[in-house]
Parts: sequence; structure tokens; C-alpha cells
Amino acid sequence: MNPILVLGLVGAYFVLLLIVSYFTGKKADNSTFFLANRNSPWFVVAFGMIGATLSGVTFISIPGVVGGDGLNQALSYMQLVFGYILGYVVIAQILLPLYYRLQLTTIYGYLGQRFGPVSYKTGSAFFLLSRSIGSAFRLFLVAIVLHQFVLMPFGINFFWTVVFTILLIYVYTFRGGIKTIVYTDTLQTLCILLAVLFTVYSITEEMSFSLTDIPNEIRDSGYGQMFFFEGGWADPNIFFKQFFSGALITIVMTGLDQDMMQKNLTCRSLRDAKKNMYTFTVILVLANLLFLTLGAMLYIYAAELGVAIPERTDELYPMLAIEYLPPAVGILFILGLIAAAYSSADSGLTALTTAFCVDFLGFKTSDNGPDVKRKRFVVHIGLSLLLLGIIILFHSLNNEAVINGLFIAAGYTYGPLLGLFTFGLFTNRKIIDKWVVYICLAAPILSFLIHYFRAELLWGFEFGFLILAVNGLLTFLGLWMISKPKD
Repeated sequence: MNPILVLGLVGAYFVLLLIVSYFTGKKADNSTFFLANRNSPWFVVAFGMIGATLSGVTFISIPGVVGGDGLNQALSYMQLVFGYILGYVVIAQILLPLYYRLQLTTIYGYLGQRFGPVSYKTGSAFFLLSRSIGSAFRLFLVAIVLHQFVLMPFGINFFWTVVFTILLIYVYTFRGGIKTIVYTDTLQTLCILLAVLFTVYSITEEMSFSLTDIPNEIRDSGYGQMFFFEGGWADPNIFFKQFFSGALITIVMTGLDQDMMQKNLTCRSLRDAKKNMYTFTVILVLANLLFLTLGAMLYIYAAELGVAIPERTDELYPMLAIEYLPPAVGILFILGLIAAAYSSADSGLTALTTAFCVDFLGFKTSDNGPDVKRKRFVVHIGLSLLLLGIIILFHSLNNEAVINGLFIAAGYTYGPLLGLFTFGLFTNRKIIDKWVVYICLAAPILSFLIHYFRAELLWGFEFGFLILAVNGLLTFLGLWMISKPKD
């Protein structure tokens, strides 16, 4: 691929983002930044949320799992996706009505109303920790690709690649905030889906068969199995474990995550928010099926060429797109990867700014004085620098196991949120608010120890994503111990 051509296309893509930012950021105030004035069209939010859900990690990982050993082989990942449907129904029917009834700006405001200020700030702090590490991890992966294929040929080192990456996000989000994100996510989702569709089409052209032949090709290749019912609970691909894990992941990492729910809260009404959620669910299921179809086609194409499958299956899609398929596929792959990473990271930065300003500085959507705006800009810059620092730290560690471990550890912070919200919604007990932070710190540590010593304690039972349920249950039990019946 011609580096100048790639750089030009990437530059044109970011110019489009800046144009969107210019129009959505006009006359923006705190209500615009935090909630888009609660005036977002539900169908735009629904389509744009696909890009935010499919991060850069997902963009290259889902196709790779099709032929991987162990977890998510063949099309078994769809079992997890079908579980998503149940999770989104719970969000639409239970959590969204709660958030709209309380007119929340950040969803952790519910914890403050239900339990008290310590619970409120504890929930928000866990989100800030998890999202900071998660967003930095996703940006770190895309910065590597951006550096290797776009900026390194021009002599730019990795540090300045990361600075460039973070600066772009800041520039197009610092004024319009979530209002800008709603529309830029739509553009980014379109880029992601176009990249995948064009890759699938190019593979069929290279192998001289039509798009209608794809189902038969996948079935004949042995990658077509979607449901796994045989085997015990130790099998990571067993249907029931995958299905309920998918539901749990959705409830926790979407319904209890300010980043994902902030977009829903920009809809004009609860009815629109529900329509957005159900439409988004349908599109997301189809998008994941498309990604898995791409994965199967990549393995079929690699077998046809006699190309060795990389040890890390995440590398399969980048390798084939950039080194073997036509140059247009490689260029679209890079654009799709950047779009996937940015659609997750830009909304993450906006949500981090919102949570810190509202939950810790006490901002309200009606506060629009110059001093308040200045403070919000400073927070936005500070959090951008925090992401920059974490990414540079990841790069300096140069240890994949440690970096992945940090990312996994960040996921443990969702367990306490699950326990807090479940306790608040399904009991009427009063808790000793000042003890909540200790319960929420102990639960993830105990969950990790249970997972680490599972061979000795549980005969090697593989929790997978169900460790979230254990984490949430431990939090729930801890809260029960520091609670008493309501008067």
C-alpha cells in the first residue's frame, strides 16, 4: 500500500469528523455536552452505537475466533450474541425506565439517591478506573497499527503517533461532547461495516464464487457449527454458559456503563430510548453474524492460499487484508480499524469527562457560566493526558501478558456495579453507606482468588465471563451484611 495514499485517506476521514464536530458543537453548553439536549434521533443513536460496541479489539478479534482452539470456535460466538438479546431486553424494560424517571445525567446518580454519597462516588470511581484502562487499551492497539502502516513510513515515532491519536479525539469532542459523538459514531459504524462487507466480497472474487455460495462454503469447511449442547459446564463453548454470559455482559457492560448509557439518555423520550435499544439489538446481532462470516471466509481463503495461520488468531485479519488481498481491502481495513477504535475511545473520553464533572465536581446541565465551561475543558484535557500516559505505559512495558492482565483486571470493576445496582433494585434494605467502598474493593479481590485457585476449589471449573456473576454476588452478600431492614 502506498503510505501517502493511506495517510491521505485517513486524513480525509478525520476531516469529516472535524466537520461533523463543527456543526454539532455550535452553541454547545453543558446540556449539549452531557445529554445532547435530550434531542437525539433514536435511529441515529441506534446505528451509531454499533461502532461504539464493536471496538478495535473486537474488529480484529471476532473474525479470528472462528478457527481458534477452545473458546468461541466456529460460529459459537453467536451463542454469546443471542444472550445479548436477553440483556438488552432487561436494559430496555428495567434500567432505562429507572434512568429516565430519575432524570439522571450519569447513571451512578441512582446509587446516590438509593444509598448515599459514598456509594455514589464509589460506583462512579469504578467506572472511571475501568473505562480509563479499557479505552487506553483499545487506543493502544489501534495506535500500533496507525503507527506501523500510516505514520512510521514518514519517520514519526510512536509517542507522537499516540499524541496525534489523542489530540484528534480531543479536538472533535471538547465542544459538542455526546452530541458530536452521536453523529460521528454513525459515520464510524458505516466505515466498519463497509470494511467488513468489502473484505468478504473481495475474498469471494479472489476465490471465484458468488456471495450466495458463502453459506455452503462455510458449512463444507467445517466452520459452520453455531450451537454446542454436548459437554459439561467445563466446556467453554457450551450453549447455556455462553448464552447467560452474554446476557450478563450486556447488562453490566452496557446497562451499568455510563459510556454506553449516555447515548441512550440523549433520546427525546423513554419511548424513543426503547426503540433505539431494540433497533440497535437487531443490527448488532446481524453485525456480529457478518463478522463471524468474515472470519470463516478468512480461514477458507488462507487454506486456499496455503498460508499458515498466525499463532495469535487476532493477527489473521490484518495479515490477509494488508499482505494478500487487493490494496483497497488493506486501506479499508485500516480505516475500519481506526473507526472501530475511535468510536469506542471518543465516547469513552466524553463519558469519563461527564462522570468526573457531574459525579465529583457537582456540575449540572443548567450550569453554563464561563468558569464552569473552563473547568470542563480542563477536565477533558486532563483525562486526555491520562489516556496518553496509560498508552505510553503500555508501550514501555512491552509485555503482552501484563497488558492483557491489566485489561482483564479492569473488567473486574464491573462486578461491584452489578452488586450495587442489583441490591438497590431488588431489595428495600438500608445500608451503612460508609462501608460500601470496602465491600466493593473486597469483592473483586475475592473473585480473582476464586478464579485463580479454581483447580483446587472447584475442580478446574472454567468461569469465563461468569466470573462477573460471582463478583456481583459477593458484592451483594457484602452489602446485605452491612444493611438492615428499611423502617
